[in-house]
Amino acid sequence: MKIKITVGNVSMEAELFDTPTSKKILDVLPLETTFNTWGEEIYFEIPVTAELDDTAKDVVEIGDLGYWPTGKAFCIFFGQTPISEPGKIKPASAVNIIGRVLGDATEFKKVMGEQLVKLEPIND
Repeated sequence: MKIKITVGNVSMEAELFDTPTSKKILDVLPLETTFNTWGEEIYFEIPVTAELDDTAKDVVEIGDLGYWPTGKAFCIFFGQTPISEPGKIKPASAVNIIGRVLGDATEFKKVMGEQLVKLEPIND
């Protein structure tokens, strides 16, 4: 399942993994909303409720897409957060790993001053 993530002039394809949380997210797309940043992470609330599942991690990789149950938020990780340690990217608390950016996720560093993010399904 592929989606397109657009922030400002950066558009990236991403893969959503075959998980219950990812399926709930696909059901609410397309979606355009404002976002927040936390270090080198973009996150935004989405109309999905899910608990932590078997994919949950408290250390993530550049390019990981997460769902943060605490804030009902979709998260895009592309670098260090304020609580990261050298070599470890740490979300505020555990997130379900729902997918991965296909390409260089660090491109999102260029558009952190933007206000809107758009998620769209890609039908192949």
